[in-house]
Amino acid sequence: MNPSDLQPRTALLVLTALNLLNYVDRNVLFAVQPLVQDEFHLSNAQIGYLTSAFLGFYMIAAPFVGPLADRYSRKRIIVVGALFWSGLTLLTAVTHNYRELLVRHTLVGVGEATFVTIAPTFVADLFHENVRGRILGVFYLAIPVGSAGGYLLGGYLAPRYGWRFPFYIAAAPGFALAIAVLFLKEPERGQFDSTKDVAEGDLLPEGYRASLATAVFLRIFLYVRKLLLLIFALLRNPAFLTATLGMAAMTFSLGGIQVWMPKFLFSERHYTLEAANFAFGIIIVVDGILAALAGGWLGDYLLPRMKSSYYLVSAASMLLGVPIMIVALFARGSAMMPAIAVAAFFLLLNTAPLNAAVINSVGAHIRATALAVNIFIIHILGDVPSPTMMGWVADKRSLQAAFILPIIAMGISSAILFYGMKFAPPVKLGDAG
Repeated sequence: MNPSDLQPRTALLVLTALNLLNYVDRNVLFAVQPLVQDEFHLSNAQIGYLTSAFLGFYMIAAPFVGPLADRYSRKRIIVVGALFWSGLTLLTAVTHNYRELLVRHTLVGVGEATFVTIAPTFVADLFHENVRGRILGVFYLAIPVGSAGGYLLGGYLAPRYGWRFPFYIAAAPGFALAIAVLFLKEPERGQFDSTKDVAEGDLLPEGYRASLATAVFLRIFLYVRKLLLLIFALLRNPAFLTATLGMAAMTFSLGGIQVWMPKFLFSERHYTLEAANFAFGIIIVVDGILAALAGGWLGDYLLPRMKSSYYLVSAASMLLGVPIMIVALFARGSAMMPAIAVAAFFLLLNTAPLNAAVINSVGAHIRATALAVNIFIIHILGDVPSPTMMGWVADKRSLQAAFILPIIAMGISSAILFYGMKFAPPVKLGDAG
């Protein structure tokens, strides 16, 4: 293998492993929720609020991290964030009341925002833009595999050693992977993009002289002003906006399902906690691997034939998932788990193409900022409200009734993405290597 080919593949492997761990750390809590709920005597709404608060801080941190990554070293920010969230995951093992757990979980969201905002731009700059669907398919394999890892880890260890023990195991690898990122070579921004962007200059005019306090104030003022202008420009970009709003509705659905499906199987379908996490974890990992690879490949395959292929694959997958999710919700007996598996496949099929659509909708010089805005929007409209809303409905009615909300969101996502097809930007086709 050519040494020049090895470096991007190594970087992809390391960042995918860290992304996987990101989702393991996040999903362990979902696996042990019934035990936490019993120990702290919590309602379903309080349990759902743990995830809403985590994602709320995650969402708020993203717009601050993204612009920094567009100006400074991305890998250093990733390293600091990974060390921060791994340390806080470790501290979960010594929390002894709901308030401590809530504070710890919200701060994990800040650490994880540094990675999720920046790493996709790092990966995108390692490979040509016409293979980004497949490359991001590999990178986003971490979502289902890591999510399943969290369910399996928590579901197996918690009944045997208590709900705190899995957090020790989940935290440890993060420190080693953070150090590994330090040895990666950072790629040039936009090196494989068909349209080259003009690098931004300093915020202050050349030759400007002022006191330190004045200079700092002006830099902050101009920085915030520039950030706001970028945000308004992004919101006037229909390719970015439709992909982001479609992703927000998808995130509402996926976030609620991830938080509540093990509890649904445990409390309303009478699985044991270990069996519920094992069954759902296996579905997520198998479906996620197949769907992430298939979605990325299908989007790339159709791209030479239609510039809107990433939008089409995402929209169609969400639409196909709606009737099957209805069957999964109301079916009992042998039909239930296959229906959940098929519905999850279609829900996860859009992961790679939809992220590729967002990345390709903007220029390389503002890509981290765009992803930060994307993260803010998809979470404030998506999985920040959905776990708490579903918990509230579950307290008033039942968890089965609460699952109607994700089904509605899937239909909304599909409609937005079908509409967004006409705004897809053209992509220059190059070598697939």
